[in-house]
Amino acid sequence: MTLTPDQKQAVTGWIAAGDNLSTVQKKLIEQFQITLTYRDVRFLVDDLNLELKDPAPKVDTTDVSKTAPAKPAAASANRASPENAPAADDSADSPAPDLESEVPAGDDLEDLPAGGAVSVEVDKVTLLPGALASGTVRFSDGVTGKWVVDQYGRPGFTEISQPGYRPSPADGQAFMQELSAQLQRRGF
Repeated sequence: MTLTPDQKQAVTGWIAAGDNLSTVQKKLIEQFQITLTYRDVRFLVDDLNLELKDPAPKVDTTDVSKTAPAKPAAASANRASPENAPAADDSADSPAPDLESEVPAGDDLEDLPAGGAVSVEVDKVTLLPGALASGTVRFSDGVTGKWVVDQYGRPGFTEISQPGYRPSPADGQAFMQELSAQLQRRGF
């Protein structure tokens, strides 16, 4: 269907005002009695070379590969690219990890090797409900924690030795890469 220049101008104004495709579709019906499918409205917007305004992106606190730098840390020699990191998905089905809890004293985390690299250990038995795998991590700055991968493949932390800790981007990437390698060795 071909729109008149006035109709095209109206669509351009709606998109510039921040309307989404569904709203544009409704306005076309109400104001011009033009019925288009959602897909046709999408093609119309593309044909007019318009860009939809996206709402502010949601910040996902469970994805360590997207964290802001907290402290400078030694970069790992093997870095994972953000494209290879598992995507975190917000879903009401799974329990949210508790990022603020502390690791109890005398825990087995002290047995992890200290040093400049990220160390990831996988538990031999995972007893957490809804978890596929769990284990421990020691970041390059010495902060330790417990991690879990839920039934949807999303990694998260259940306990961190330093409340409010955020690993550096390099540590986050190294953690994701080492976690992936450890899980692949175990057949996940």
